[in-house]
Amino acid sequence: MAINVDTVYKTVLSILNKEQRGYMTPDEFNKVATQVQLEIFEAYFDDLNQQLRVPQANTEYADRQKNIDNMISIFKTSGSCVSPTLGLDYFTVPTNLHKIGSVIYKGEIEVERVQSDYLLYLNLSPITKPTKTFPIYTYGNPVPGASGANTLNPRIYVWPKDIRSDISVSYIRKPNNVVWGYTGIGGGVWTSGPYIYSSLLSTQFEIDASEQTNVITKILLYAGVIIRDPEIVQVAAQKSQQEEINSKN
Repeated sequence: MAINVDTVYKTVLSILNKEQRGYMTPDEFNKVATQVQLEIFEAYFDDLNQQLRVPQANTEYADRQKNIDNMISIFKTSGSCVSPTLGLDYFTVPTNLHKIGSVIYKGEIEVERVQSDYLLYLNLSPITKPTKTFPIYTYGNPVPGASGANTLNPRIYVWPKDIRSDISVSYIRKPNNVVWGYTGIGGGVWTSGPYIYSSLLSTQFEIDASEQTNVITKILLYAGVIIRDPEIVQVAAQKSQQEEINSKN
């Protein structure tokens, strides 16, 4: 179950307004909420890596490794790569790709990933040279001398080079940007308030509902910076630090 963006925004405003400390506009909230969601999402991978090193509880709901993987699972997906156009030799990955998983040729052959500096050695011998039955790929910045080498966007380069289509990838996608959507009184678009919440124009948080307290705390931390209230920054930072400690103990 996702976290409701309207609940979070109203909670943040309620805390900020309790002592007339300030206000956070929808635009400010949307930018901060998107950043907070991304920070929490990125922390999942470090937390999972940490939990892989320690024994796990042998109970259904207390296995932290399993619980973190469940939080990541909603972002696991797959999609087709855009085939090279005339004069180019790389496949373009889906735009929302965050971490790459497996690269698949024709839906059934896994393409082996290699480092670009290993390509020369593989191509020297007929035994190790890639074929359509045993293809290989490199991923990342363009290899030296390859087409598109003037760009920093990651690419997938597949060998043998006569593979020009039918490449797909399993991957972890980026979370969608959080949006607290609104209209003005009477339903018209409004820019200065009062703001009327619109679920149709909103994009909910995608991280797990168990993160709601963490989300609110981190947004308040940023809100304290925005409204220049050091007390809110201090309290929110302490709360956020305690949440992090509790999640890892």
